[in-house]
Amino acid sequence: MDAIRTLLETQPLFSLFLTIALGYLVGEINIKGFSLGSGAVLFVGLAIGGFAPKAAPPAMLGTIGLLLFLYGVGIQYGAQFFRGLTSKDGLKANVAATLGVIGAGAVSIALVPIAGLPIDAALGIFAGSGTSTATLQAIIAALKTDGAAVGYSVAYPFGVAIPILCIYVLNAWLKPKIEQPAGQQIEILEIALLNPDFFGLKFPELVARLPAGVVIAAVRRAHHNQLPSNDLVLREDDVLMATGTDKAALQTAVSLLGELQPGRIASHREDIDYIRVFASKPGVVGCAIGDLKFPAETCSVVHVRRGDSDLLPAPDLILEVGDRVGLFVPRDKIKAVRTYFGDSIKGTADFSYISIGIGAALGLLLGLIPVTIPGVGKLTLGLAALLLLALYLGKVRRTGSIVWTMPLSANLVLRNFGLTIFLAQVGIASGPKFFATVAAQGASFLLYGALIALSLVAITAFIALVVFRLPFDTAIGVISGATGNPAILAFSSRIAPTDRPDVGYAMIFPSMTILKILFAQIAAALFGG
Repeated sequence: MDAIRTLLETQPLFSLFLTIALGYLVGEINIKGFSLGSGAVLFVGLAIGGFAPKAAPPAMLGTIGLLLFLYGVGIQYGAQFFRGLTSKDGLKANVAATLGVIGAGAVSIALVPIAGLPIDAALGIFAGSGTSTATLQAIIAALKTDGAAVGYSVAYPFGVAIPILCIYVLNAWLKPKIEQPAGQQIEILEIALLNPDFFGLKFPELVARLPAGVVIAAVRRAHHNQLPSNDLVLREDDVLMATGTDKAALQTAVSLLGELQPGRIASHREDIDYIRVFASKPGVVGCAIGDLKFPAETCSVVHVRRGDSDLLPAPDLILEVGDRVGLFVPRDKIKAVRTYFGDSIKGTADFSYISIGIGAALGLLLGLIPVTIPGVGKLTLGLAALLLLALYLGKVRRTGSIVWTMPLSANLVLRNFGLTIFLAQVGIASGPKFFATVAAQGASFLLYGALIALSLVAITAFIALVVFRLPFDTAIGVISGATGNPAILAFSSRIAPTDRPDVGYAMIFPSMTILKILFAQIAAALFGG
């Protein structure tokens, strides 16, 4: 055993990656639907740190890992975050989650005089109950102690388990009726124009009278397919290729225009052909479809496939890295169009180190600027400022030639790896004190963690469901975002198979991360002296 301890303490990088590997093995253990996931890395780190007290890697590694995590979250959720600050439901969701976080924070502060807890341990339990590693880092930086990591690690399991249990109980108690989401697959119909009310109209006039969500992608006239243009004048017996994701809207379009005549356009590709390309070139990523300058004048976008959903090509739809774009293109222009979009699956996994470097550097600089809070003094936002800047960059997507966004797959890998590095480093560094503290008062810490987590969920749920009467699937997304752990969101999505839990989480998670960090910093400044 001494030889293993010596190896771990003399090779901190070996200890770090061993912690990561063992942590994820433990995190995959599933007990009736509950698993720790990446959170298990922290517990394995605590065990290794307790066994080999000098095995901790440099703290800088943990800070870099957390930076990558926060930057990736901001870049991905920027648009949803700012939309949530302005929409009616988004404002209600943020208010509900804010009251929940502040209520849970107040409970944690009350434990200092009532239970005699040190402030670092109380705030650590608050961070663990909210499963917020960013808050843990802020507490450690503000108080210059590792007691917060001990409270965090003890409370973390309850920060995951209690929200899941509460959502399960709410669903069983309320028995909400949740409508299944409408299919997001493109439907295509070919309609012969027989309604004389449309004869002689220009194409824009036709578009204005179509049901919402229906797009005309191609026209067949005189045995030739062509793409619609603004100066096209409609004639009797023109065949229109209508696309959309709403079957009812498409059927309305059939009744309005004429009758179905399938196969007349799709079976003829001598004039124009359908291709699907990857959006991977910097010149198109981050641009709205209406701003694209196609190499072929008669090239048009039919649909955009993003993830597992089809999106209609609205002029203001902004392309993201990895989007699969379906187009109608003249056959002699196919190669040029592929070159224009990039069409590289490899490019969909790449990201710009220039944009990450600039964005992270600017965020760190903002974090150094002191902010004066009356009654508290001057505080620096630290990595919270980086998260705020990343959210803004995720919203604007690009500035000139710099594309701030990154492919979703690359984003997930980058931020999850960063989070893992942070958890492993903090766990190993906090191991020795963890075992000493748990041996003395671990049972009470578990009780306090459960109390704070329950306070966070109960307040958020009450405000969202009872006061604001948000839809159940939106409310559990808000609860997931307020508590923070992705495992909670995954459970919510199984309970309510719509996109509202995801949207609610995206609107709430970044702002609540910042709020938890600020609450911890203010509490540390007020009570940490």
